[in-house]
Amino acid sequence: MRYRDIKAGDIDGIYKVELSAFSEPWSLSSLREELNNKLSRYIIAEDENGNIIGYMGAWFIIDEAHITKVAVHKDYRGMGIGDGLLSSFIEKCMKEKICSMTLEVRASNIVAQNLYKKYGFVLGGIRKEYYNDNKEDALIMWKQLREVF
Repeated sequence: MRYRDIKAGDIDGIYKVELSAFSEPWSLSSLREELNNKLSRYIIAEDENGNIIGYMGAWFIIDEAHITKVAVHKDYRGMGIGDGLLSSFIEKCMKEKICSMTLEVRASNIVAQNLYKKYGFVLGGIRKEYYNDNKEDALIMWKQLREVF
């Protein structure tokens, strides 16, 4: 397993993961636009054959990282890929002097919540009926990486 920054040519592999991972996947054009956003930072997980099997991204706004996506292809879930992505991304944030990280996670996604808690994320609030597909609430979670002052 290897974790690295995205590069030109990764879009098709990322899109395959997107389609596999989400009930409401982003379109290819939306994904392309996101990856070209100057605030976006993304990493991928690839297997020993170079196949993209997961990815994670965030918007870096001043000293905060707002996580936009954590995705693992359904065939590779339960193998520690999400753990590796999150660990690698936290390292990336530390190197880039990010002070805090935030994200939204479905209230029903206990597996993801437990992963975030493992890495020190705490509950910061709730966004009622946040998800369009089923009006599920989103939990807002935060992690402080370093003191702001």
